[in-house]
Amino acid sequence: MGLSPGGHDPVAVLRCKLCAIRPQWSCGHPTRGFLFRVDLARPKRTSTLAQEWALDRAMAARSTCSRCRRRYHFCLPLRTQGVCDPCDKGYEPSPDTYTHSPASVDHRLAA
Repeated sequence: MGLSPGGHDPVAVLRCKLCAIRPQWSCGHPTRGFLFRVDLARPKRTSTLAQEWALDRAMAARSTCSRCRRRYHFCLPLRTQGVCDPCDKGYEPSPDTYTHSPASVDHRLAA
C-alpha cells in the first residue's frame, strides 16, 4: 500500500504455531508478522537522488566484469569467479545480456 508504520507499536503479532504455545520465547521465524493500524500509517519516504546514485554505483560494482568492463543486467559471481562467465569460459556473450555503454563512462542514473 506504500505506507510505513508511522512510529506506533503493532496492534498484534502473528506468530508461528510453536511460539503461539510459548509466547515468552522470542520468535525469529520468517512466519512472524506485525499488524499495524492503517489509519495511523504514514506514506513511505522517497529516497533522495544521492541515495539512488549510491545504490546505482553499488549495483554497477556488482554487475560489471573486472576484465572486459561490460555491465550486465544481473549480478556476477565475483566472489567465486572474479569475472563474468564469457571471460571465464572464453566465449563471446550475447548482446542482450549487457548494456552497450563505453567503459570510460561513469554509471549514472537514467532519471
